[in-house]
Amino acid sequence: MSGDEVRVDDVAWAPRRRFGPRSAPARRAILEAARSRFAADGYERTTIRAIATDAGVDPAMVMRYYGSKADLFAAIVQVTSDLADLSQVPRAEVGARLARAMLGRWERGENQPEAAVLRAAPTHPEAARAIQTIYEEQLRPALGRAFPDDPDLDVRVGLVLTQGIGVALLRYVLRIEPVASMDFEQLVDAIGASMQQHLTRPMGGGK
Repeated sequence: MSGDEVRVDDVAWAPRRRFGPRSAPARRAILEAARSRFAADGYERTTIRAIATDAGVDPAMVMRYYGSKADLFAAIVQVTSDLADLSQVPRAEVGARLARAMLGRWERGENQPEAAVLRAAPTHPEAARAIQTIYEEQLRPALGRAFPDDPDLDVRVGLVLTQGIGVALLRYVLRIEPVASMDFEQLVDAIGASMQQHLTRPMGGGK
């Protein structure tokens, strides 16, 4: 791992603004504090000042390294940590791989910050922007590597997102049956097939 990366829970995230290795401990402490705060207090009640206090740094340092609260939230959620090799996956299997990668974190109980932001997003614009940032900066690039010449990629990513967020909301946040107790492998198979349709079916009403 280079000095320009911070690793939290074995996931590396490189900030858009590049900082040297001397700042790595502070950035790591901020990310760890943010993950705990978002999980414990929810998105709306979490503040930059509280995160800074937990991390033992000045609030200005949090803003310098990560920008807004939405950007900081996006930094701790690594949806595409399992998607770096999508370009090496046969196109007919991308949907299944994507469904497993997106839902796996939730199934393993690593979803507390994401659950907090999903609850807040319908009434909190900044939380909604945090979700949009995650998928714009992680999901779209990952699928862009798998489908580099697709002129409809933006629409396809949006449709895939409806599947991922919809399942996460019903199963892990609202716990709506029968989705909440559905066998995980069966769920991944079904959602993967739906995502595959969105990724490869001709657009514009084609069959």
